[in-house]
Amino acid sequence: MIIRCPHCGKDIPLDENDYNQVLKQIKDHEFNAELEKRLEQATLIKESEYKLALSKAEADQKQQLFDKNSEIEKLRAEIKNKDTEIKLAVSQAMAEKDKTLADLGQTINVLKSALDKEKAESAINEQKLTATYKDKLKDKDEQIAMLKDYKQKLSTKMIGEDLEKHCENEFNKLRATGFRTAYFEKDNDAKEGSKGDYIFRDFTPDGVEYISIMFEMKNESDSASKKHKNEDFFEKLDKDRKQKKCEYAVLVSTLEPDNELYNSGIVDLSYRYEKMYFIRPQFFIPMITLIRNLAQNSADTRRELAIARDANIDLARFEEDLNEYKDRFARNCRLSNERFNKAIAEIDKTIEALTKAKEDLLSSDKNLRLAYDKLDDITVKKLVRGKPSLEASYSQIKKSNKI
Repeated sequence: MIIRCPHCGKDIPLDENDYNQVLKQIKDHEFNAELEKRLEQATLIKESEYKLALSKAEADQKQQLFDKNSEIEKLRAEIKNKDTEIKLAVSQAMAEKDKTLADLGQTINVLKSALDKEKAESAINEQKLTATYKDKLKDKDEQIAMLKDYKQKLSTKMIGEDLEKHCENEFNKLRATGFRTAYFEKDNDAKEGSKGDYIFRDFTPDGVEYISIMFEMKNESDSASKKHKNEDFFEKLDKDRKQKKCEYAVLVSTLEPDNELYNSGIVDLSYRYEKMYFIRPQFFIPMITLIRNLAQNSADTRRELAIARDANIDLARFEEDLNEYKDRFARNCRLSNERFNKAIAEIDKTIEALTKAKEDLLSSDKNLRLAYDKLDDITVKKLVRGKPSLEASYSQIKKSNKI
């Protein structure tokens, strides 16, 4: 292959290998030239873009700087306004503080004067209350002692006094006023082998007997070696009642002082022995009165029944009236027993209430003294403790007034 040189016009023979090398050089030269051209164009574009970006960045920076300056000016204006508001608020707070301190100082002086006055009045009231409580305690003690004494008199023992003599004396105290037509004497008739202690009989104004009671009195000292039981005497008492033709039988006894049944009041024993009752000595007069009053209400009936018997009138009416009388008597005995138990319970409650009242008064006196002690311990310094503003105010007032 022959190629001609473009510069000298000389033909140059080339084989295929040479040709390829020449062709490669031409292509490389064109590629490099194109590459340099394009690099130059890219460099120009880059420089243009860089300048444009730099210009835009400078513009943005200027705008941001402007915005920052505007914001700073705005913040400065706001700070200035806030500073003015703070100064005004501080000025107002100081004025209020001065006024508060002045009011607090005046209040403290008033409180101190009031405390001094109240303390003086409390001392006077304490003396009055102490005197009043002492009088009340004395009254309560006297009432408790009186009630205890009264209850003791209702006890089941007749201390230092013979039971038969006691009952006889109690009856004789009322004989002239309450038992003018009654008979109450010792039973000295032992011709039938046995006798009771006392027999009570009462009569209508025309001399008709309408009630009769056989009494047996049993008393035993605490030092007795052999202790009897009330039941040991029921059978003999029933026998004596029948022998002496008495309608009722009553055992008056101080035996078995701890037995709750016998201490409950009037005990009806008619379920074992006809018309028999058990009582403690304190029920002696009430028992006679109860039986007699019931019998008085039926005295006219008895008189009519006696006439009816004499006239051979049907005994059915007699039985009916007698049963009615027995029912009324049993019911009244039960009611009397309930009233007595209720009275004893009320006495116990009253003693308990008075004792509690005494304890409350003593407790009130103690609490009053504690209150006065606490009042003495109250100071203005303690009142303002834990309140910083008041503590500071009190400290300033104390320095200025020396309180």
